[in-house]
Amino acid sequence: MTAPNVVMIFAAGFGTRMGALTADKPKPMIDLCGRPLIDHALTLAHALNPERVVINTHYKAEVLERHLEGRDVLISHEDKEILDTGGGLKLARALLDASVSYTLNPDVAWRGPNPLSVLHDAWRPADMDALLLCVPTARAVGRLGSGDFSTDSRGCIQRGGDMVYTGAQVISLDTLDRVSESAFSLNAIWDQLIPEGRATAVEYPGLWCDVGRPEGLKLAEEMIAE
Repeated sequence: MTAPNVVMIFAAGFGTRMGALTADKPKPMIDLCGRPLIDHALTLAHALNPERVVINTHYKAEVLERHLEGRDVLISHEDKEILDTGGGLKLARALLDASVSYTLNPDVAWRGPNPLSVLHDAWRPADMDALLLCVPTARAVGRLGSGDFSTDSRGCIQRGGDMVYTGAQVISLDTLDRVSESAFSLNAIWDQLIPEGRATAVEYPGLWCDVGRPEGLKLAEEMIAE
């Protein structure tokens, strides 16, 4: 299995936690520090010079697609229904045209190294099928509640613990064949890989902020400005 050289950015969601901010546009088009969230994500993606960047769309797709017109990206439009992360990645698989892909959520902010570079340096395909980028709750700005995972000495993950999934990962696309449904969460894949020791995590060394709620925008701007 080769090193990852394609990126999937998840941009199809309804953004309901953002309230009125997503009444006329999808969440990735909300501004952070004067730029839409999707542009921040694309800056991270293009810094790795990938062969392809695929972005999925559904809610208010025309707004996002108009913004992306003429850009070096491919669009995977989820027309009839929203497919969640796993289903969205499965639909985009033909466009990605690769055996392994980065995936990235645009509704987060970073202070530190490029998260995709951290994943690139830690990816070991012989030992893993999914590599999740996580951050301890102490460095997860705006995080409500506990973490998502813990890790053992080999980096294999288990549910529960103080490590927060940041919305960035590398995943083998063959794992999508494990789920027959068209709409499903990537959690369904991880839950199959965990007992096999094939779902792993690497710690992000910087700060991370959840920008899934309106208050997260102010927190993210303060974090970036520090």
